Amino acid sequence: MGSKYIVRQPIKDAAGEILGYEILYHGENQAFIGDAGAANEFAAADTIYNFLTQNSTKSLKGSLNFMTFTTMLLMKKTPRLFDKSELVIQIDDSVIIHPLSMHFVNQYAREGYKIAANEFQFAPRYLTLLDSLDYIKLNSKTTTDAAMHNIIDIAHSMHKKCIVTNIETEKQYQKAVALGADAMEGTYVAEKLTTKAHSGAYLQSNFFRLMVAVTKDEPDVNEIEQMISMDASLSFALLKMANSVYFALRHRATTIHQAIMTLGLGQLKQWIYLLSAGSTDNQMDAGAEEFLKLSFMRANFCSELMKYAQDMPISRSEAYLMGMFSTLNYLIDAPLEEILNEVPIAEEIKAALLRKEGRCGKLYDLVLSYEAANWNKISGLAEELGIPNQVLTGVYFICMENVNMLWEQLNHPYAEQDQPEGSAPGAGQ
Repeated sequence: MGSKYIVRQPIKDAAGEILGYEILYHGENQAFIGDAGAANEFAAADTIYNFLTQNSTKSLKGSLNFMTFTTMLLMKKTPRLFDKSELVIQIDDSVIIHPLSMHFVNQYAREGYKIAANEFQFAPRYLTLLDSLDYIKLNSKTTTDAAMHNIIDIAHSMHKKCIVTNIETEKQYQKAVALGADAMEGTYVAEKLTTKAHSGAYLQSNFFRLMVAVTKDEPDVNEIEQMISMDASLSFALLKMANSVYFALRHRATTIHQAIMTLGLGQLKQWIYLLSAGSTDNQMDAGAEEFLKLSFMRANFCSELMKYAQDMPISRSEAYLMGMFSTLNYLIDAPLEEILNEVPIAEEIKAALLRKEGRCGKLYDLVLSYEAANWNKISGLAEELGIPNQVLTGVYFICMENVNMLWEQLNHPYAEQDQPEGSAPGAGQ
C-alpha cells in the first residue's frame, strides 16, 4: 500500500481539558508497527522522519505530543525534531525488549524528554521501568479491571500519570474515571463534552474582535466574513437571521457571504449589538471551546478536500458549512436534525450530516474517519470520491496549521497586526 497518513487525536482529563495529542501514523505495509521486517521498518522510519522534518515546526508546535517511536526512529534521533516540553516519547514492547532501543530511551530521559509506556502490562520488564516513566498508558480492551486498578494505584504512589486508551463507549469512559485514570483517549473521548454549552454559545475573544471590525469607519466585509466563519454558533445564528421572515427573499442565503450581503452592514451591526447584550452569559467552557475548534478544523478539511473530490453536488463554501455545522448539536441544546431544519442548507448536506448519505456523506465520513485514524476506511472513501490518497496528509496538516494560526491570533489579538491578513480557507469560495 502506498498510502501514508498522519493524524492527531486528543487526550483529555476527566474534566474534559486537553492534556495533549497522540500522533498516529500509518503507511505502506503497515510498516510503523514493531513486528515489521527490518527493511520495511527502515522505509517507515524514513517516511516519518522526512514528514516530521517538514511539519514538526509548524502544525505540531505549541501542544504536548505523544508519539510512538520505533527503534529506527530513535536511532535517527527523531525526538530531537521536537522541543522537550512538547514531546512525550512513547515506547512499546518491541522497544522495551530491545537493549539498544532502551539505551536511546534512557539517554532522551536524561536530556529531559518525557517517556510513556504503551500497552503497559503487569510484567517484570514493565515494572522495572516505572522509575523512568512519566506516563503509563493502559488499553481498556486488553487490561482487566483488577490489573488496571492495581497499576493505577502503584503509578499514583510513584507520582506517575495514567492514561486509558481505546475508550469507545460511555461505559468504558466511566469505568476509567472510577478507577482513577488521569486522562482518557479514544473515539468516544474525542467527541465528548463534559456539559453542553449554553444555547448559542460562541468564542468570546472572536466575538469581541468582530464587534471592533463592524464599528470601523470602513468595515472590511472579508474580515467580518472570516471572523463569523470561524464560529459555528455565529454562522448558524447569522444564516437563521438572514433567512427569517423579516428579510423575506426570493433566493435564500446559503453561505456566510450571502447572509452578510442580505443583512447589509447596518443590520449586521445591530444584530451584533443585540448579541453583545448577552455576551457574559454566552461564554463557553474550555471543553466546548475545543469542540468549536474541532468544527472549524472539519470545515477547513471539507473545503480543502473539495479541490480534489469529483462529481460533488455542493460547492466548497457549502462543504465548509457542512464541516462547521457537524458539531452544532453540542453547541446548541437541541437535536442536530431540528437545528438543521432552521437554516436553508442543501438537502445533500443534511443527508450527509444526519445519515452519511450520498457523495457528501462520503466526504463527511472521510473527514471523520481520518480524524479517528480509521485506516481501513480512509483509502476506500478517498478512492470513491476521486481524491488521491497521497494528498490527504498534506491537506490535513495545512488545515491544522491554518486553524492553529487563527486560534493563536484570537488568543493574542494584537500580535497579528504585524502579519498579513488571512482568510478562513473555503469560507467564501
